[in-house]
Amino acid sequence: QVHIVESGGGLVQAGGSLRLSCVASPMIFSDYEISWYRQAPGERRELVATISIDDSTKHAKSVKGRFRISRDNAGNVVALQMNSLKPEDSAVYYCHVESDDPFYGAWGQGTQVTVSS
Repeated sequence: QVHIVESGGGLVQAGGSLRLSCVASPMIFSDYEISWYRQAPGERRELVATISIDDSTKHAKSVKGRFRISRDNAGNVVALQMNSLKPEDSAVYYCHVESDDPFYGAWGQGTQVTVSS
């Protein structure tokens, strides 16, 4: 199965910024639609942003204008730039390959984002 690794989380004050990164092997992200999800304690996993094969993007209403998903030119890293962070953004953030192929069904360990008020 694909092995996904998320990084870049941490503790930040409200209004601050973080940049999350996602890498995976053995694959090239540019060949797939990739999403960032997040899950807060006691809550369901929530879709945050998606980047398609043609690099078009979609962002959840709750993060639109503050977060931006992107992919590097080589297609090896998918990032989530998070600005103007709010305490309600606190969660574990996961990157996921949007594919019906079970090979890409694995989830990484995620990266914890904590925003203090």
